[in-house]
Amino acid sequence: MDVILASMVGLLVVAIMVALIARRLSMPYTVGLVATGIGLTPFSSQLGPLLSRDFIYLVILPPLLFEAAISIHWHELRRDLLPVLVLSTVGVVISAIVTAAGMRYFLGWPLASALLFGVLIAATDPVAVIALFKDLGLKGRLRLLVESESLFNDGVAAVLFALALAWAQSASAPPGPVAAGMTLLAMSGGGIVVGLLVGGLALLLAGRTLDHLVSAALTTAAAYGSFLLAEHFHFSGVLATVAAGLLIGNVAVLAQSPRAFSSREQEFVLGFWEFAAFIANSLIFLLIGVTVARIPLQGLGIKALLTAIALVLLGRLLTVYPLCLAFARSRWAIPFRDQHVLWWGGLRGALALALALSLPDTVPFAYEIRIATFGIVIFSVLFQGLTMPLLLRKTKQV
Repeated sequence: MDVILASMVGLLVVAIMVALIARRLSMPYTVGLVATGIGLTPFSSQLGPLLSRDFIYLVILPPLLFEAAISIHWHELRRDLLPVLVLSTVGVVISAIVTAAGMRYFLGWPLASALLFGVLIAATDPVAVIALFKDLGLKGRLRLLVESESLFNDGVAAVLFALALAWAQSASAPPGPVAAGMTLLAMSGGGIVVGLLVGGLALLLAGRTLDHLVSAALTTAAAYGSFLLAEHFHFSGVLATVAAGLLIGNVAVLAQSPRAFSSREQEFVLGFWEFAAFIANSLIFLLIGVTVARIPLQGLGIKALLTAIALVLLGRLLTVYPLCLAFARSRWAIPFRDQHVLWWGGLRGALALALALSLPDTVPFAYEIRIATFGIVIFSVLFQGLTMPLLLRKTKQV
């Protein structure tokens, strides 16, 4: 325990140094963290086991999801709710099918394994996307679309992964579309209901105090409590935390009403969650760099890894441009230059790793799925992350 605690403190010190250097070099903070983590590998033999499914899923994701959700204004989200929902549902399905079909056809993976990989890698990850766009200072409608889509499609991908994993581990035929749809609706709807109930309870208790410390503690309990309670009942913990964050954010943190927090509470709660997200981002991206340097990516083969990367990019491309085209003649029309950013900004990160690390070894090609996932995460964070500032300047976003 002492070694782990000392390692965590050391990582935070490194993260602070990386943040200072990254800002001076105008480089995305997350890219600097991953690159630094890779360089730390020879000196960090105690850190590998920390990057596990439970560490990412139960420790890292809730604060990152909650911090993003409490900062989204409902009236802004409501204006673009239809394209956000289409991109985060239909888009996840399209991306998963394209990737799975390609892995099956080009690499000969079993259908169940290809589908598992396609689903877990389909969602853009708010851990990567939100951190990147905050570093670049991107605001306005485009940032709202990116953040909102990544939050919702995280939940959809996690639910679809649970369904695909259940099928892969059973000897029965895959469930029909009606049965799968009902299960998806139950898991997603259950998570949202749990999040709203936990968030509502936190607001009720917060209304009895003006103490900013108590208010921050209640939001912390809501973030983790909604996630854990939803997972306990086999609902979507991701959507539960997002729902709780949206409710608390719009009723108490961002609003100016009798039910809202005082100005001191609002300022403190927002600052507290911004700090929590900084800590979570720092740890996860450093550990990604440390861990990926130890993974034998050559075990999958360079040709297979490049094929997987190309398929993921193709799946995202066939998601963004056709679905945005459907809104071209409506009030939800998304400019073409924004579509480029939505496509190339579809980074993968912590959620994909958590799902890949949760695969039982008994699942066919579980080892190959983990290697491919780590390879794609590193590619997206380093290559796409480094080139995103250039794309944003070319499209005159910043």
